Amino acid sequence: MNTSEFRRRGKEMVDYVANYMEGIEGRQVYPDVEPGYLRPLIPDSAPQEPDTFEDIINDIEKIIMPGVTHWHSPYFFAYFPTASSYPAMLADMLCGAIGCIGFSWAASPACTELETVMMDWLGKMLELPKAFLTENAGEGGGVIQGSASEATLVALLAARTKAIHRLQAASPELTQAAIMEKLVAYSSDQAHSSVERAGLIGGVKLKAIPSDGNFAMRASALQEALERDRAAGLIPFFVVATLGTTTCCSFDNLLEVGPICNKEDMWLHVDAAYAGSAFICPEFRHLLNGVEFADSFNFNPHKWLLVNFDCSAMWVKKRSDLTGAFRLDPTYLKHSHQDSGPFHVSFQHWQIPLGRRFRSLKMWFVFRMYGVKGLQAYIRKHVQLSHEFESLVLQDPRFEICAEVTLGLVCFRLKGSNKVNEALLQRINSAKKIHLVPCHLRDKFVLRFAICSRTVESAHVQRAWEHIKELAADVLQAERE
Repeated sequence: MNTSEFRRRGKEMVDYVANYMEGIEGRQVYPDVEPGYLRPLIPDSAPQEPDTFEDIINDIEKIIMPGVTHWHSPYFFAYFPTASSYPAMLADMLCGAIGCIGFSWAASPACTELETVMMDWLGKMLELPKAFLTENAGEGGGVIQGSASEATLVALLAARTKAIHRLQAASPELTQAAIMEKLVAYSSDQAHSSVERAGLIGGVKLKAIPSDGNFAMRASALQEALERDRAAGLIPFFVVATLGTTTCCSFDNLLEVGPICNKEDMWLHVDAAYAGSAFICPEFRHLLNGVEFADSFNFNPHKWLLVNFDCSAMWVKKRSDLTGAFRLDPTYLKHSHQDSGPFHVSFQHWQIPLGRRFRSLKMWFVFRMYGVKGLQAYIRKHVQLSHEFESLVLQDPRFEICAEVTLGLVCFRLKGSNKVNEALLQRINSAKKIHLVPCHLRDKFVLRFAICSRTVESAHVQRAWEHIKELAADVLQAERE
């Protein structure tokens, strides 16, 4: 493909994408295919001679789209949002064209410098403490990770290294292996499974702290676990507090947990993967109170801030805590501006992979083309729609709300057995008019209704509720029979 054809095909692809987004409401939100559907539809090996672009485009509709779950459909209410916007798509095109691998300042100065500025922009939108910002040559700073899962793992590994160094400095006879077998980390029993996975990868024990009646981790339960484990000879070193849990969007009590972590010299990582975007709105900023006690903080603009995947924003109070854990400097990666200032950071030392894309371009495009007020309006609209759905549920005596509705997630169920709610969800997803996923809250099987799509409106929520009510009537009738 030469430049001339690229110009023509590029315009065709933009038209295809625009048509897809405009017509997505008319597509079935969840596919009809069964596992293994795709392999018989394509050759068993790559072509020896080139295929035409027209053939490839035609095969998108024949082969790919039948197996796509349309996350950006206004009838997609599953999981949490995945961000999408035209400015971010355009920025991704430019990122692909530039194609730099921005592991260090020298590898592409603009890639590193724009990221430091965008992370400061975003930090100020959240009113993060100045200790987390790069400007003014502070000790902290922000970095774009691939996912919240990566951010949690990076924080745990940095905390592990810091704890080992501290303990060996006090007792040089201690080996790393002897320390590792005693290290223990903590999170709420409502924390995402990626936190447990970080413990598995990091080779340390992770213990779940029982949450309270509002599904939040509280100081008393954490303190009890610490005292018990210290008495057993274990070494508490790391705590993950979740703001906006995946199950029900509950919030651990940072103002209680934070001071304990600081007092006990434990690294506090705050995971706000979904909810963090809402903190740019003054009326939701209080949910972040206590972040000043944290060593690291992360949320995903690629969930709810219109910046396409992948873009997971992570801040640390002391960037040396990360570089101390991950720094390796082979000769072939050194350059003349090595660590000569806050804009000359080498992000290779802040993350697990060496390579990284020019992801800050997406933030730059989106923040400039929406403005803070536009992003706030987008968040507020989703929250308003979730409360609209909540009110519809509350008007029907057959249903109950199972957790406080704070942001864009509503947890609800039919009053009655788990079996009847499992049957309702099965009917909903089999009908494929809308898409939901469940969770368990204590012993209850619960349906999650998350406001996800950039284009979702009140009419879509109303239609979804009418559909749910009709299927609920069928389920209840079948149970009576």
